[in-house]
Amino acid sequence: MVSSVAALLVSHDGGRWLPAVIDGIRAQRAPISTVVAVDTGSKDDSADLLANAFGDVLRVSGATSFPAAVALGLDRLRERQEAPEWVWILHDDANPDPGALAALLEVAAADPDADVLGPKLREWPSLKRLLELGVTLSGTGRRETGLERGEYDQGQHDEVRQVLAVNTAGMLVRRSVLESLGGLDEQLPIFGNDIDFGWRAAAAGHRTLIVPDAVVFHAEAAHRGVRRTPLTGRHTHYQERRAALFTLLANAPGRKLPWLVVRLALGTVLRMIGFLVVRAVGEALDDLAALLSLYSHPGEVRRARRVRREQPGADPRRAAPLLSPWWVPYRHGLDFVGDLAAAATNQAQDVAERRRAAAAERAPASYASRPRPEDEDLIAEDSGLLARFLTNPVALLTALVVVVALVATRTAYGSIAGGGLSPAPPDAGDWWRLQVETWHPLGTGTAVPAPAYVLPMALLATLLGGSPSAAVSVVFVAAVPLGLWGAWRFLRVVGRLVVFTGASRWVLLWGATTWSLVPAASGAWGDGRLGLVVVAALLPWLAHAALGFAEPAPARRWRAAWRVGLLLAVASAFAPVLWLLAAVLGLVVTAAAALVVRGAVRDRSVWGPPAVALGLGPVLLSPWWVPAVQRSAAEGMLLDTGRLPTPTVDTLDLLSGRFDGLGAPWWLGVVLAALAVLALLPRATRIPVLVCWVVALVAAVLAAVLGVFTVDLAAISVGAGLGALLLVLQGAFVVAASIGAVGLGVETVPWRRVVSGVLVVVAAAVPVGGLVWWVGSDPAIDDGIETDIPVYMVQSAEEGPEHGILAIRGSVDEGLTYTVRRGDGITLGEDEVINLTSEDERFSAEVQALVSRPTPDVVDALGSSGIEYVVLPSPADGDVAAVLDAASGLVQASAEERTTRAWQVDRPLDGSLLEGPVSWLRIVLLVVQGATALVVVVLCLPTTNPRRAER
Repeated sequence: MVSSVAALLVSHDGGRWLPAVIDGIRAQRAPISTVVAVDTGSKDDSADLLANAFGDVLRVSGATSFPAAVALGLDRLRERQEAPEWVWILHDDANPDPGALAALLEVAAADPDADVLGPKLREWPSLKRLLELGVTLSGTGRRETGLERGEYDQGQHDEVRQVLAVNTAGMLVRRSVLESLGGLDEQLPIFGNDIDFGWRAAAAGHRTLIVPDAVVFHAEAAHRGVRRTPLTGRHTHYQERRAALFTLLANAPGRKLPWLVVRLALGTVLRMIGFLVVRAVGEALDDLAALLSLYSHPGEVRRARRVRREQPGADPRRAAPLLSPWWVPYRHGLDFVGDLAAAATNQAQDVAERRRAAAAERAPASYASRPRPEDEDLIAEDSGLLARFLTNPVALLTALVVVVALVATRTAYGSIAGGGLSPAPPDAGDWWRLQVETWHPLGTGTAVPAPAYVLPMALLATLLGGSPSAAVSVVFVAAVPLGLWGAWRFLRVVGRLVVFTGASRWVLLWGATTWSLVPAASGAWGDGRLGLVVVAALLPWLAHAALGFAEPAPARRWRAAWRVGLLLAVASAFAPVLWLLAAVLGLVVTAAAALVVRGAVRDRSVWGPPAVALGLGPVLLSPWWVPAVQRSAAEGMLLDTGRLPTPTVDTLDLLSGRFDGLGAPWWLGVVLAALAVLALLPRATRIPVLVCWVVALVAAVLAAVLGVFTVDLAAISVGAGLGALLLVLQGAFVVAASIGAVGLGVETVPWRRVVSGVLVVVAAAVPVGGLVWWVGSDPAIDDGIETDIPVYMVQSAEEGPEHGILAIRGSVDEGLTYTVRRGDGITLGEDEVINLTSEDERFSAEVQALVSRPTPDVVDALGSSGIEYVVLPSPADGDVAAVLDAASGLVQASAEERTTRAWQVDRPLDGSLLEGPVSWLRIVLLVVQGATALVVVVLCLPTTNPRRAER
């Protein structure tokens, strides 16, 4: 008996595919009783093509959903008084193979219990890639096909089997089953209706089979965004995700629904993070919108569940074995991590290949046959990795440098403080509170904002388990290896850009090692200058990112802007003067470009990316600098981070790269400067060396200008911070010397070998001498911070800010100073807030009255200001001690030192004066900072989508 089949074809603007689809329907080897064509408001010639091919065409509006179109097709069959046994549903972008219908009917005849059958879907136009052989749904709403991405059809899945659902593109379904189940669900207008229908069919006891011998070629126009309809809109991903969530919620068993609601909410957050990591902001927002769309209208899900419960004979347990296994989402998570790593690697290789190709275009023809330095690493490719490492002297020396550096940082293994480094707070929450507070209970209370570096340090401490001490230690231990890695990458790229053969591995080793030792040799590391240590590690990475401004493609220059902007903002958070240097360098480069290439500055894609990178800094750091200006603390933008006073820097210090009395022998720095001067001699690399000298001269001029300024703070007057400029100057010298070595290697002058031998010996003394000095040095960060306050007072102060300690130092003859200690003392981050806080004239007047003519009102004021103890640290001035002994309301307290005197305030303690107003401006700036940082980080990340990578 021959089964009767009605083909039901739905089209919408499918004119580009319909001719082939119509030919495919006509070429079917199995007879088709009738064809019902439904066109949903096509604006092309789709309706005319269908009319010419099949005569009668049902024309409806473009807002008609796919389930509604199928229902109208069934109505048309009833109007014709036709009752075919089977309905073959087709899309206008699904071209059936001539034997597709015959294969479906053959399996249907062999298995009378089969009610829904689907073909093998292959990609159109490739024709060989597999798309689907049945589909199911995971517990997170992912459409599962069981196929690898891009898998080709080699017959490996050619077996008839039961599945949860088949695609509506080529679905053969018994007409009675389609009508008894109410057709496709109208709540799924374009996507997901196939899985929902298959789930309902399985619950009702119907079997769905996949028939691999039946082949349909599917273009997936709606899914791929090739065709947009009023139903898909511009957010295809939103429609797909909403359909998946609706299908899960509408069909899941009732006992699993509460857990499913929670799981989908948490899963959506994880998916959003994943999309953000690959710079897919639109998809992340679509996921959130899909979840909110359903959760804000729970009535839709309730009605759908009620309809399914009322379906005769429905049992959701029948569909359970056909759903995706529970472990599949976890496998996809591992695949995503692998894809992300591959994307980052491919992106780095792509950049390297483009730069190598650009260098090859500039290279003389004689260089074509020369091996590149990196090719030498592949000589022993068939050997093991360990064997190659042991036979590579550069690799061995690099590992030795890292090991020696780790030995030299041995004092940083644990809690460190001393020199310019204040103790870290006990918990990362202290840093977070300091970051978000608009008023700090420090001293007598202050609204000076937390320094900008508190945020990245708080993030690092949180990642390390909430330990600020661990975060500080990691910075000081990892700074040199991180700088070494970044300098190697930067110098390798620079070498390829200036000379086709690139820099030799020995030059890279010397340059990277010398650069990485700059923070140690300068004395910044040993003195605990956290900001300068971080900047030294970030500078080569920042310079490497800035090379992207020279990319020929404008899109890649804009991509570089986000990376440079983020790195510059982070570096400027630790050394604010660095942003000022970047701004001056930008003006110099723009002026030079206007003189050399007049038309370049008119192109927005040339000056725009550097301008955006420069502008990101003030936006990302706005919660710090805007309130700082507002609270008369703008001097912080000219200071180095750390405890005061900062080391001084004169002309010789800048030239040698040493802070006064702190660094390695000065002659090591002078040798580096001399090598940078000699780098001007080779003609082949003179221009890039001159560029390095321009950077060095700009840094030197800016240092000279800032050197005339004196910053007057409440407790001390200090000079402007020149540490970051010293680091930039030394970095420019290292790059210039490295480029000069590359140029010397390609010179053909007769004296090259003799000069090269002498310079190698001299140059090697710089990193070797720096390492030897560093290993044997005695860093100040190992000394700790001594306190002259009795321990029991410190323990009392930790009970709350109202248990403050007033320490008065000095003498009447030489002058008295005072400090107020609260909590566990001044910690990292708080020290800069205190330094930049203006003098509290009211409290100073009270202290002056206390040490001269203390009245009961003055002592009462101390208690109201949250002062529990008054201390005269050793050596205590006898005159002041006598005055305090006679003061009413002060009770003598014990002190550990004989020459230290202490008193307890016998008055009620009140910390209300330490509470200040809330700054809504800073709260807004913190929100802006967080949103901007999130967007910039996303734009900096690699993508797993090749199409998005080009944008």
